[in-house]
Amino acid sequence: MDKILVGLKRVVDYNVRVRVRSDGSGVETDGVKMSINPFDEIALEEALRIKERGDANEVIVVSIGSGDSQQQLRTGLAMGADRAILVETSDRVDALTGARIFHKLIDRENPDLVILGKQAIDDDNSQTGQMLAAIWERPQATFASTLVIDGSKATVTREVDVGLEIIEIDLPAVVTVDLRMNDPRYVKLPDIMKAKKKPLEQIPLAELNIEKAVAISQVKFEPPTERAKGVMVEDVAGLVATLKDKGLI
Repeated sequence: MDKILVGLKRVVDYNVRVRVRSDGSGVETDGVKMSINPFDEIALEEALRIKERGDANEVIVVSIGSGDSQQQLRTGLAMGADRAILVETSDRVDALTGARIFHKLIDRENPDLVILGKQAIDDDNSQTGQMLAAIWERPQATFASTLVIDGSKATVTREVDVGLEIIEIDLPAVVTVDLRMNDPRYVKLPDIMKAKKKPLEQIPLAELNIEKAVAISQVKFEPPTERAKGVMVEDVAGLVATLKDKGLI
């Protein structure tokens, strides 16, 4: 295949404890470490392995967001991607709008494979890949734990509720990856320096003429209620009585 397109989303680092802003308008990001969405990092690692096996010629990373997302794209370039595209917008982008953006880029780049993380850890929607496949009218394989390319076909092992499912799809296609697909490589300093010379194209969202489809507005954010302290009981009768007092039985 010629090209693989990989999505990278900028999110709060998974090691950081998320805090809600005092006014409830969203999650606090000032001074907070940001990183590539972990599932997207796995998607990029898989694309790079496919290229290193000689099954692809180019890996392109794409991010949608503010100029700050260049940091995550540069990390993707340091991992081994060949070039990057940033679709710039300061507005919140929902899953359907994101899928439409990727579709516009597919029309420009004509990739043979699009690999995305199965979900982003900030909103946990798990919708963009499925919507993109529907708009593109191409096959999809979601929640993939293994991916084998054989010419114009791909064999994918999917993680489903009852175990594992193996399917074969025609390329081009959309694949969304699960946690157990691989362990992303560590980025070294020389690779970071080389990444600065790799091309990073910036495209204002308005230039793509995307129809916005925000059907849900985020009105207010609240942190989860603190977990109540446990209660010690002496015997089963005490446990039953406590549960009855709390209206649980």
